Amino acid sequence: MIRGRVRRWFENRLPRSDSWVLTQRNLYILPTKAGWGFCITLLVMLLASVNYQLNLGYALTFLLGGAALAAMHQTHGNLRRLQLRVKPPPPVFAGEPATLEVVLDNPGGERHAVGLGLYGDRQAGIAHCDVPAQGSTLMRLRFTPARRGRHPLPTLRVETQFPLGLFRAWTVWRPAATALVYPAPETPAQPLPPGQPSGGHELQARSGTGGEFEGVRAYRRGDPLRQVVWKKVARTGELVSRDTSASAAQALVLDYAATGALDAEARLSRLAAWVLAAERSGLGFGLRLPGQELPQASGEGQRRSALEALALWSPARG
Repeated sequence: MIRGRVRRWFENRLPRSDSWVLTQRNLYILPTKAGWGFCITLLVMLLASVNYQLNLGYALTFLLGGAALAAMHQTHGNLRRLQLRVKPPPPVFAGEPATLEVVLDNPGGERHAVGLGLYGDRQAGIAHCDVPAQGSTLMRLRFTPARRGRHPLPTLRVETQFPLGLFRAWTVWRPAATALVYPAPETPAQPLPPGQPSGGHELQARSGTGGEFEGVRAYRRGDPLRQVVWKKVARTGELVSRDTSASAAQALVLDYAATGALDAEARLSRLAAWVLAAERSGLGFGLRLPGQELPQASGEGQRRSALEALALWSPARG
């Protein structure tokens, strides 16, 4: 309890930055458990040498003590002047792990056994790497955001115990980048809602197996290639084209109010599943949320815009 409060207090005092240069001001070093045991052993050896007037004991004690001091200097220098850069992770769905990429730039000599992990989470473990002289190394960490929305990246720790494991040098870094988390799509996905008539026509959308919107027809000789639904061809092996007459007569609008009597998060999950189904079928669609509306469009850009709107939507906005 007390340790957690101290850790949070220390973490909140750190500035947020997407780059971090390790200097004397932000590097810390203390003996490890093995280092404390080594210090106690040296103290016992020194007392025995004084008590029995053992010249060889003095020599061995000071030789080992000098080696420990040299190791302490080398442990600290193994991190000093390293430059860290973070790459914002791509968006993920809630419950999926996000991949955080960190680039270690080394302006000096070769660095060994540099570790990177999540600060305050010892159970997650730590990844180690070597950084070549005058070079760079890319390290990846995975973490799982708890819920949808935009979240700050977790605080990171960089540490090393090279070369003897007697001392541990470390730093704590708070990246400024954020991670975008989409709502988890509903499973199994429900069929897409019927299209809303446009231009005075009264056509109904057809829902196919797996909840996919069937705004397609069999391929006809002479159909332009841009009209072929290639994603459906790759998935089913059937050559089909978009039914332009149907799509012109109706508009697919994914409406928050049409998701049924569900709580807010379940409605967003259903809308996320509908967005993915519409994009897989190559259909244009609009999105309607309380207090927010996304105009009709299609393609990967529309998919990203719709999922981002679902991720960031708040009931307070409605």
